[in-house]
Amino acid sequence: MTDKSVTESPPVTESTPVTESPWAEWRSVTPARLALGRAGAGMPTDEVLRFGWAHAMARDAIHAALDVPKLEATLQAQGWTVAQTHSRAADRTTYLRRPDLGRVIDPDEIAKLRAAPIVRSDICIVIGDGLSSLAVDRHAAPLLAALKPLLADRLKHAPVVIATQARVALADEIAELFQAKLSIMLIGERPGLSSPDSLGIYITHAPFRGRNDAGRNCISNVRPEGLSYAAAAFRLAWLVREALSLGLTGVNLKDESDLALPAGNTKRLPNQPRS
Repeated sequence: MTDKSVTESPPVTESTPVTESPWAEWRSVTPARLALGRAGAGMPTDEVLRFGWAHAMARDAIHAALDVPKLEATLQAQGWTVAQTHSRAADRTTYLRRPDLGRVIDPDEIAKLRAAPIVRSDICIVIGDGLSSLAVDRHAAPLLAALKPLLADRLKHAPVVIATQARVALADEIAELFQAKLSIMLIGERPGLSSPDSLGIYITHAPFRGRNDAGRNCISNVRPEGLSYAAAAFRLAWLVREALSLGLTGVNLKDESDLALPAGNTKRLPNQPRS
């Protein structure tokens, strides 16, 4: 028997080919894939095409190679000293299948990094392609441009290292080679269907090979549609100051950068960490 209490959908006709969702107005406040409507028992054709496009963008972001010379030239024009390296993952396929190889430097690269002009640094910034070179290509340089005037002049910087086939933990070994107190990893995050170009930032005090993720602070979704460059740079600068002052990061360092905004502390970090 048919349950007459169940409301049946109206028939699809040429005049009303798509059944609109009553939640449709929610789409104005979120990029999430909701309230897509129906065409009979299936999705509307335009939504099927949008899904295919978003999926293709995510795949391309994962597999595309980072344009290292372009990024290096841009950073040098901003006044950064730049070095290059790569992990033990020899190619993209190996990188995706063996995450462990993306966390350690290729042995041949270690001597090259040790020959860089600056050692015993306060900060070591590493830019890793991660799972979205698109994010790095679009957002790494603008973020560092916003960060540069916020950093204290007396802080010693290792060269900004551009690392390919990189995972987050690769920054630990690189910073350890420079004897840096703090590592900052800018890395392409895993693409989503609405965000193929999201940049993540990981801050680690006392970095060394084998450091676990509990010792890191993370700032995620850096892009114009998410966290702006100015907001991300301010938060990052605040965490740098606190990490160097307190000698810690991770679960023991709570991000309270929002509390600093009313005090007007948005222009630069103090030249000396608090004692």
